[in-house]
Amino acid sequence: MRILLFVLCLSVATLVNAQTPSSSSEGPVVVTHGEAVVKRAPDRAWVTIAAESRARTPAEAQKANADAMSAVMAKLKAAALPTEAIRTVGLDLQPEFDYANNRQTLRGYLSRNAVEIRVDDLSRLGSILEGTVSAGATNVSGVRFDVKERDAAEREALRLAVADARARADAAVAGAGVKVERILRIEEERSMPIAPQPRMAMMQENVRVMASEPPVAPGEIEIRSRVTLTAVIR
Repeated sequence: MRILLFVLCLSVATLVNAQTPSSSSEGPVVVTHGEAVVKRAPDRAWVTIAAESRARTPAEAQKANADAMSAVMAKLKAAALPTEAIRTVGLDLQPEFDYANNRQTLRGYLSRNAVEIRVDDLSRLGSILEGTVSAGATNVSGVRFDVKERDAAEREALRLAVADARARADAAVAGAGVKVERILRIEEERSMPIAPQPRMAMMQENVRVMASEPPVAPGEIEIRSRVTLTAVIR
């Protein structure tokens, strides 16, 4: 019985030793966080443009909407937007009702067609929107800005975040009278990018009376990066 107990204890000890993380041999470490923000002036925009038409019958509503949207598309093509910069994002036909005295009465039908466009020259954005509205668009919304070279900006933010984390590690260990021997691990804290907020003087309300080029203020795009750095110290 004693022999069996000894064998069991020996097996447990061997298992614990086998599961000990090899990283424990690295010695003491310091963990710091770094953050950086890179600001860029936007050079690209996306906008959703829609045309809505109402009529007594579905066919009439669709016909009126097709005519209106054809004129809008013609304006967009005349603006020399590339084919891939225009895509349909909505196509709807639905009944509309009036409610009175607890009764529902069919008023007619609403047909809506929406496209999202990409404009790579922000100096032309206002004139393009003015042209589509004059051609028959009844709704302009969802304006968002971005930069064409976002990948490069993200890499720059990442580089600066790592440099910030390393500087923090050096400062921390200097206060303790030791030094960073080597970097053990760098982890990027990935998160969903925050879409730039739209800034436009006129979007949905009163779009029918947009008689002049609307002012557009894109502001700045902020691209953030965060990292966690683990370094061995001596």
